[in-house]
Parts: sequence; structure tokens; C-alpha cells
Amino acid sequence: MGEWRPLAGPSRQVALEILLDGPLSRAELSRRVGLSPGSLTRLTKPMVESGLLVEVEGGPTDARVGRPSQPLDLDAHAHHFVGIKLTGDSAIGVLTTLRAEVIASAERPITDPTPSVVADLVLELTDDLALQVPAGTPITGLGISLGGRIGAGSEVRWGPYLNWVDVPFGDILAAHTDVPIVLANDLTSLTEATHWFGAGRNADRFVLLTIGAGVGYGLVVHNRIVESPDVTLGLIGHYPLLPDGPRCDRGHRGCALSLLTVGAITEQLGAALGRPVEYDEALDLAAKDDPAAREVIGRAGRALGKLIAAAANFTMPELVVLGGEGVRLAEVAHHELLTALHADRHPSAAELPMVLQPADFGEWARGAAVVAIQTFVLGTE
Repeated sequence: MGEWRPLAGPSRQVALEILLDGPLSRAELSRRVGLSPGSLTRLTKPMVESGLLVEVEGGPTDARVGRPSQPLDLDAHAHHFVGIKLTGDSAIGVLTTLRAEVIASAERPITDPTPSVVADLVLELTDDLALQVPAGTPITGLGISLGGRIGAGSEVRWGPYLNWVDVPFGDILAAHTDVPIVLANDLTSLTEATHWFGAGRNADRFVLLTIGAGVGYGLVVHNRIVESPDVTLGLIGHYPLLPDGPRCDRGHRGCALSLLTVGAITEQLGAALGRPVEYDEALDLAAKDDPAAREVIGRAGRALGKLIAAAANFTMPELVVLGGEGVRLAEVAHHELLTALHADRHPSAAELPMVLQPADFGEWARGAAVVAIQTFVLGTE
């Protein structure tokens, strides 16, 4: 397959429609992009000849010529991408196809947060994943995500979990690899993955809420992610939820950070039990009706319900997606979540569909790969 250079105008729209929803018949493509059949044929012919698009069998019979039509599709395995999510102590990587299907995954501990050491770790992880590419073709793009603020696509302006400030991480990596590199905020990456290839792909308007080390909020409106430098600050973490709740490190009582993060929940239950407790153990104890665990987890469930209600009341989404490594809370405290959600919603309000993402860092790494896919397809603005 030839190199896919970023397209423009109708060609880009055609490629995107097929990438996200293909295979599609030419008639359906004509309808979606507003082109006549003749114009669409002239537009797609060079895209087929270059290998960007492929004709596949299985379409309905074309009445004009009396034979089955051949829908257009992309060869998702013609390009492969690596996505790596950096946390404060781990690098989690995945290898994906052009449609963000995960082929392989790997993880390495971060024992030294020095940027050059982490860069070596990222490149080692990328090389290991590249060995899983069929036929040994090179990686098309590398996406890296982390919590914090990214500047100019290659610089980590602020990475609190690694204690980085003004680190030219993209340049450090680029000095040792020819693979195109994209750096992005982890929440933005996960929102884009949900938008293009996840639960939000057919939603014009949806909210993503994540709970884990922090509390995150992503928003897609009119089929476009809402971007702002403030996304990186985790502002929703300080949204007040329960006036009698515990205080966060900034002195806010009952805010999302004080009630919903993995650290807050394990600290509160550990204090109640008089011993350290892991997050999954806290949820397991609550599921078994341990009184102390039910108190902490039930209160967190009520807080999550109120947060979902607030997000829905302000933005009126078609869908709410819940993600992050702490998302199992929504299952264990489901009753408390729904009770608080309905209490803060109008009785006549539309029922709010909710989808839970898998509770693992692989989803975040896949998000990093999606940002690389988007850059490959769309180019940089």
C-alpha cells in the first residue's frame, strides 16, 4: 500500500467515512459526502489505484449493471501504530492497526523518571511491540500520552506524575528514531479514542468521565472534541459534590478528588480498617457488605452519580462514557450512583445511557495510538 499523505477536502471526508464506518458502498458514500456518483468515482479512482482504498466483495446488486457492487474499504493492517501511556511508575504500550484494533501489549516499570531514561524505555517498548507487526513492516506512528500539559506537540510543559517541567520529550525521542512521534494529554487521547473508535463513535454529543489517580472530563459536541488548555488541569476534580465529605489537599470539602480517586478511597477505608488496603480489595469488601467498605464505597458512588448528573445537566449529552482504572466503582456502587443521579435530574429528563470502558491502562495506551492515527490521517493543523 502506498503512503497515505494527509488528504484535504472531499478526499479527506471520503477517507474518514470509510476509516470510521467502512466498508461503504459508493452510493452510501455519495450520500454522505454530497457528491454525484460520477464525481465520487473520479475522486476515488486514484485512491484505489494508490492502494489507499480497496474494493471488497459483498455489496448489494447494482441494478444498473446487473452485478454485485463492490464497497470501498481500507486495509486496516497496512499500517501499524504504537501507543504508550506514561504514568508515574509505568509505561504501558499497545500495538494497533489503522482502526485502533489492539494486536499486542507490553508494560515496563519506570524506576527513574529522568526524561532521557524514560525515553530509552519508550523506545525499547516500541521496538518490542514492533516485532509483533506481521511481515515485519515498520511502525507508521508512535503516540505517547501522559497526564499534564503538552506544548507544540513535542514538549511536556508540565507532567505532574513524573515531576517534569518544560521537557522537550518529543525531541529527545526523535534523536533516536525515525518513527513519527506525537505527544498528547492522556485525557484528550482517551476522549479521541472514544470518539473515533469507541462508544462515542456514533454520538454527536457525549461526555467522558474518568476516575483513577485523578478525575477527568472530556467533551465532544457536534462531533468535535472541545479543546482547551484547561483540560490538562483536571478542573472537574474540584467540583463540590457532598458538603459533609472529606477535604482534598487544597482544602475543598467533598469535591470529586476527595471522594472518587483511587487514592482517596483506599486512604479513607484504610483509616477506617486500621490497615493498608488496595483499591480492588476495597471494592471486593464493599461487594461483600463489609460495613466500613460499604460506607466509603457507597458515599463514592453517590458522589459519582452527582457528578454524572452535573455533567449531563450542563451539557445535555446523548451518552456518558465512564472510564479510568477506578471505573469498577460504578458497578459495585451502582445503586447509590443511580439514586444520586436521579435525585439531581428532573423526573422528566431523558434516560441517560452510560457505557463503562475497561478498567485498565491499555485503554489509555490505545488512546495514545489513536492520536498518532489521527495525525497520520489528517496531518497537523
